[in-house]
Amino acid sequence: MAALCESFTLCGLGPSAGVGLGGGLLALEPGPDPDHVLLTDRGRTATLFKVSDQKPLGCWSVKHGQIITCPVVCNFETHEYIAVHDDKVLRIWKDKDINLDKVFKATLSADVYRIHSLPNGGPVVLFKRGGVRTLDVLLEAPQQEIEDIISDEVIKWSEAFVEGQQPVLIFITEKDGDFFVYVQKLKMNSLHKYKLEQQELSKPLSFTAYIKNQIITLLCLYSNDSVYKVLIPLQQSTEEEEQILPKSLLLNLSVSGSALKGTSFVVLDKDHIAVLGSLAASGEESKECLTIWNTKFQTLQTSKELPLGTSGQLWCYEEKFFFTHGKVLTVILYKCETSSLAAAVGKLKNSQTPDVSPFVNWNTLEDEELVVSLQSEHPVALKSESKMTLRSKRTTVAKVQPDALSVGQLLQSLKDASTKVFEDELRQLMSKAQMPEFQATIGCVLTAVINRFVHVVFSWCELCSLFFSCSYSLCPDLMTLALEKKDMYLLQICLQQFPDIPEEITYACLKTFLSISDADLEKIDMNLESVLCYIDIEFDNKEVKTEIVENGFSAELEQDSWDTKITKKTHLTAEGEFCPVGPQKAALLNAVLHSAYSEMFLLPHLKNLPAQQAVLFLRYLYYLYVKCSEKINTTLPGVRCPTINQIMDWMCLLLDAHFTVMVMLPEAKELLSSLHKFVRAQVRFYSELNKIEGSLQELQRLNHQKDFQTYSIEVLELI
Repeated sequence: MAALCESFTLCGLGPSAGVGLGGGLLALEPGPDPDHVLLTDRGRTATLFKVSDQKPLGCWSVKHGQIITCPVVCNFETHEYIAVHDDKVLRIWKDKDINLDKVFKATLSADVYRIHSLPNGGPVVLFKRGGVRTLDVLLEAPQQEIEDIISDEVIKWSEAFVEGQQPVLIFITEKDGDFFVYVQKLKMNSLHKYKLEQQELSKPLSFTAYIKNQIITLLCLYSNDSVYKVLIPLQQSTEEEEQILPKSLLLNLSVSGSALKGTSFVVLDKDHIAVLGSLAASGEESKECLTIWNTKFQTLQTSKELPLGTSGQLWCYEEKFFFTHGKVLTVILYKCETSSLAAAVGKLKNSQTPDVSPFVNWNTLEDEELVVSLQSEHPVALKSESKMTLRSKRTTVAKVQPDALSVGQLLQSLKDASTKVFEDELRQLMSKAQMPEFQATIGCVLTAVINRFVHVVFSWCELCSLFFSCSYSLCPDLMTLALEKKDMYLLQICLQQFPDIPEEITYACLKTFLSISDADLEKIDMNLESVLCYIDIEFDNKEVKTEIVENGFSAELEQDSWDTKITKKTHLTAEGEFCPVGPQKAALLNAVLHSAYSEMFLLPHLKNLPAQQAVLFLRYLYYLYVKCSEKINTTLPGVRCPTINQIMDWMCLLLDAHFTVMVMLPEAKELLSSLHKFVRAQVRFYSELNKIEGSLQELQRLNHQKDFQTYSIEVLELI
């Protein structure tokens, strides 16, 4: 359930407001602290507010004649503020700065649409012609040429996310009544364009989006008083043409025959959205109100009338709503709890939702969701009656059928359906992740998918969310089919998500990954989050060395009879500067390194690995080993990166399986000598550390015994 709590006024917006917000509010953005918000007016002023105290902490204005043209944002990494005035002039300042004329200024070569500041990804600048740059890249050359992605289209909305430490930007454009969706992954320089499916006699008014499990969920508020959902997979083939994105109805904004004319909305959690708009009953004057809806049970949870009117804008941060009400900026606190059918219809015990008229559209309520809620209250009754009829006081009826039967009937009905219909229906089924026995249902779905598409190419990225609740034993034919089709992205997802992959399949994946060329892998859009933080990738996918040795030693200093010159063809220096494989292949090999295995069962298969592939794999393991050793904590940065123990275990396993081959191969001799030299340098380094371990422990003991008060200088000598 959801409820609106106390409200208060943050500041005035009229000419007498005293904080420069007399021109109306352009936008509200989060500040450097969770209790701070940054307000930008439709003129030349930005103001930082502390919400709990309802007072301004700072106010900055550009000169008369200049206009701030996009919302001012905070750089969460540097605690600086970023503004753009007159479309092209960039300003950056800190809290202590007062006069914006004296702060950093840069004139850009193209008009800016908006700046998005990401907590872990830094600011991202979107230009009006669709070009995108990170702020760091833009500041290196402010006058750099910005490419035109769009020509006659106009940007209507944009948002940015961080997924797997990778910035992702989505923006929507409009041209002649058609709406287009652009998704860009900045680090990969990957841009995909989609067309939004048209809706007869209505058009989208507002958008919001969120990202989860590599899928962007786009919600659209239409003029027909409905909210639609669009799923956009983040992983897509780079060769695919412009696709039309199908949408599904998420919520109908109607209450007892009255429709809510929404102007803006925000997502609160997986089951709740808030909509700001006007509600008009037949024969009555419309009233503006703030409402919270439960999308799972199609109910209005709570509402609040706003008699003084609003600007139609709604923001939500830190469980607080912000909107203009009359001539003030109002803040309302809210709370959301786990959805249940009892709460949705107002029958939850100790429920406190005053002044709410609950409404349930039983005709759109899903059978499976009704069964879930009723089983918690009447488990015995549902077991004895597989079919039953529920009657409300208004004689509204909903039939309930067992979930397993409905899934079976669905798959049977889709047996001869077209590919598009099949994918659309499965996408809707996957969105019900809370239905009973979901994992068993996924097993049935995957079996049907495998049986249907065993002879054709299938867009697995559309169904990647299936694998987050699955295992190898639940669908053993899935990875076999992926190996036959050489579907690298599907194999990567399975290796990351399945905990029970047999060693034979793990070896087959490894052999497939090593055999495919880097050039072919560059055409495949896959998850690179495990390599982005230690392999720097430029737009041409060439690695750039940026690491700094931290661990106090360099193998270059260990010159002896083992020293061997490494040729440029190996792409690997004695320090392991360059990765011997491309980033795509590195991500696939990392997935193999993360998979569970038994040495006894994997070793016989590993002995069948071709010699050239074994050498290449060992080169990559050596590269990872050097990278780990450069860090003080011997840990690679990033998500799902191999650990030092995993790297060493696989290196030892590979040498055990191919020891004779490695000794005989000329190209392996250079690699083994470099590996031997590097390991020996490490042994010597840690041996020296062990020699002073006792002294360091004694110093630590002495420091604990002394009280240095507030200031002390002490010289310690090691003898």
